[in-house]
Amino acid sequence: EVARRAVGVTFVLTLIGMGVLLHALITFDFRLGYVAQHSARSMTLPYRVAALWGGQGGSLLLWVAISLLYSTVAMWVLRDRLRRLLPWAAAVLLVNAAFFLALINFVPNVNPFTRLAPGDVLSDGSGLNPLLQHPLMLMHPVVLYAGFTGFSVPFAFAFSALLTGRLGDAWLRATRRWTLVPWFFLSLGILLGGRWAYEV
Repeated sequence: EVARRAVGVTFVLTLIGMGVLLHALITFDFRLGYVAQHSARSMTLPYRVAALWGGQGGSLLLWVAISLLYSTVAMWVLRDRLRRLLPWAAAVLLVNAAFFLALINFVPNVNPFTRLAPGDVLSDGSGLNPLLQHPLMLMHPVVLYAGFTGFSVPFAFAFSALLTGRLGDAWLRATRRWTLVPWFFLSLGILLGGRWAYEV
């Protein structure tokens, strides 16, 4: 129960962080280095929102949020069917999230919440790379991340089955959809990315 709740709490806290960054991008808060690098007053609202995943720090934050969304839903949906594996699966999913959150917080030049020195704050930002200012930029990275991060759930339960010695097919049957959904998103992401690359 504690492990399950820990996944949910981590998801909520990550969402709050993502919401704060999104608010800064939408309101042109150029005191944040990330906003100054990836947003500009000339950008329309959809591209200011897309600037969230236009740079490394925001992109990693979105990655963790989507991963934790899958994790939280999996903890809720599979709470009765795979009760013995759930604590270990939650631990694997939380270690995965901790790795990316540690990158965001402790690796230099990755933290999207780093403030600029007062003398370095400008009235406008650099904006997104022109190649990223395309309608498919609004969808393609999110769809791809929904594909990549979704595989963390079947991985966590497979790892849990190995750790606990419960190598039957119960976890396999229970996580089948958790493989098909990310697979669909990855396929869609490849199609969208191909179209984007063709046009750009």
